[in-house]
Amino acid sequence: MADLLWFETYRRSKRRKGKPTFFSRAELNSLLSMYSQRVASGDWKDYAIDHHSDAAVFSVFRHTHERPPLYSIAKQSGPGGNKSTEYLVFSGLQRLARAQNLGEALKVVEKKLHPVS
Repeated sequence: MADLLWFETYRRSKRRKGKPTFFSRAELNSLLSMYSQRVASGDWKDYAIDHHSDAAVFSVFRHTHERPPLYSIAKQSGPGGNKSTEYLVFSGLQRLARAQNLGEALKVVEKKLHPVS
């Protein structure tokens, strides 16, 4: 016979301590502004936003079905709900930057490579 499990009780037992990490409105505006400029230039086609208990991740893709993402910008909260927040930029599995504010982290992504003649 199956056991009855209340959904709310299950959710409370699985919930991690501390508040989840999200991008603020200003951070999302910065990320989406950069994204829209790169879409207009034809560099990027798609994006995804993921939320975890200790990080929020904004990923951009050159093609819709591309895996892994071209870039991932993560906002990571400090351990134990600490107020310290850091921003990490990844290209695949390689970490490109680590910064205390989003503007510094985005400088790595904003640089465009130009062919050398």
